[in-house]
Amino acid sequence: MDGTRRDDIKPGSKVKVVQKHHQRSGELTEGVVARLLTNSATHPHGIKVKLESGIVGRVKEIIQ
Repeated sequence: MDGTRRDDIKPGSKVKVVQKHHQRSGELTEGVVARLLTNSATHPHGIKVKLESGIVGRVKEIIQ
């Protein structure tokens, strides 16, 4: 699943995110969601989240 729908992502979900400074390279960081930062139901570039490690990024992939 991609990370464009807020309903698909919950705190505790394991995801891969792209950080702002890695958007050009597309480098993904894996982690566990601590908070959802995007309020809208969907976002074309991915829902913005804060990981438990403190990293903020947009979800590109949800790991089952």
